[in-house]
Amino acid sequence: QVQLVESGGGSVQAGGSLRLSCAAYGYSYLTYCMGWFRQAPGKVREGVALIYIGGGSTDYAESAKGRFTISHDNAKNTLYLQMNSLKPEDTAMYYCTADLASRNCGLSTSNHNAWGQGTQVTVSS
Repeated sequence: QVQLVESGGGSVQAGGSLRLSCAAYGYSYLTYCMGWFRQAPGKVREGVALIYIGGGSTDYAESAKGRFTISHDNAKNTLYLQMNSLKPEDTAMYYCTADLASRNCGLSTSNHNAWGQGTQVTVSS
């Protein structure tokens, strides 16, 4: 029922920063968690960061810890991913997800209730 629209991607040099946004339309108060996943060409999709809407707790992939920060603005129904110290290996299509049940919440889970269409992040060396 919820539509997710990502924005904020682009091309930056290594060491630069980007802030991705995910606007949720038709947002449900039942949303339990939201996350960011990424997939590079020829590689498997991987979870980057996750936030539990109610409690505010977060989870990060090891590659993202210390560099990325996930947050959610309840008033704007918008998810963010602040990415600092970007590396070429961060290059990927980044997708936003939303889940209605805790069973679907996780960086390693494959079932998510809603997906955005993605925003491209390209980091040059």
